[in-house]
Amino acid sequence: MKSVFQSIQNLSQEELDQLDRLITFRTLKKGELLLQENQVCNEIFFIKKGILRSYFFNHQADEITNCFAFENDFMASFSSFITQNAAEENIQALADTELQVLSRENLEKLYSQGIHWQEIGRKLTETEYVTLQKRMISFQKLSGTQRYEELYQNHQKYLQLIPLQYLASYLGVTPRHLSRIRKAVF
Repeated sequence: MKSVFQSIQNLSQEELDQLDRLITFRTLKKGELLLQENQVCNEIFFIKKGILRSYFFNHQADEITNCFAFENDFMASFSSFITQNAAEENIQALADTELQVLSRENLEKLYSQGIHWQEIGRKLTETEYVTLQKRMISFQKLSGTQRYEELYQNHQKYLQLIPLQYLASYLGVTPRHLSRIRKAVF
């Protein structure tokens, strides 16, 4: 987490030491839930090792994967974290996962310490917004094959660890269609 923050804003050793006192660590086993729907998300998670996915159930009770997060990514139910309303999604470990955890309360403490922390928060929020917008646009502009190719280019080493049905749901295709895409791409 420190290296990501440092890459966004050049922090002093004193500022980095503040972070050390405020983060905690957590491990999850493969399949374990980190957050359940209807809970309020009060923490932001930084993935040191592993894979997380966010998913919800649609009106037909189908499980829809809406997000994956990999090593060196942040994950949270961001709308729940910001609004303090109940989360609409679940967050699950797809592999044994090691996390650094920053509570909402501790994040507020960092923000109160000065402009550098506020700048980091703003830039991370902007990055999350851009990622979300790109995902929405990709569903309108790109085919399932193109969405798979993009995911493959950026996260190739993880794709074999993600069950086919989760990957298909994330890409907005059926598992059968995803199998055809994978054969065509390779």
